Amino acid sequence: MNLKHGEKYKSIGIKIAKYRKQRQMTQEDLANAVGISYGYITQIEAPNYVKKMSLEVLFDIADTLNVDIKDLL
Repeated sequence: MNLKHGEKYKSIGIKIAKYRKQRQMTQEDLANAVGISYGYITQIEAPNYVKKMSLEVLFDIADTLNVDIKDLL
């Protein structure tokens, strides 16, 4: 997938993984809490894969991880 802002999506995914691990959550825990599939969260967090996500999903992830949305951007 070729996205104009691919590197930004990768950076967001890396930050999501960082905060998730700080909260001692598995990818499955986060996916279940947000209401998305395990496969989707693994794609979002994968540093070598660009996965688009909606703002709705990003806001839900930030809420679940108890971080301000700007901390993920």
